[in-house]
Amino acid sequence: MTQDLKQKDWSTQTRRALSATEIVAALAQLEGWRLQGDGAEVAIEKTYRFANYYQTMAFVNALAFVAHAQDHHPDLSVHYDRCVVRLNTHDVGGISSTDFDCASRFDALLT
Repeated sequence: MTQDLKQKDWSTQTRRALSATEIVAALAQLEGWRLQGDGAEVAIEKTYRFANYYQTMAFVNALAFVAHAQDHHPDLSVHYDRCVVRLNTHDVGGISSTDFDCASRFDALLT
């Protein structure tokens, strides 16, 4: 398992909602992720595209494994040739560093 996929212990970290400036800076480090929504519904979101349903589902299953290991679960919209992943941290009422950490782990599944 690569370093990007090893479990992180979130219980040892103080989580907080990131400021707009922090979110913009963190988004600049990730390819294809964008800010969606506002207020309590604000999230980062990315659409992953695939050639067919089988590839889409293989990615969704791998993503579910990582999300479970990280104890941080995205909202997913699964379609024949794509999966839309949406991340936010409900217990802080916004976007936290946990969301960006998980986003980079999900991207690592395809590298």
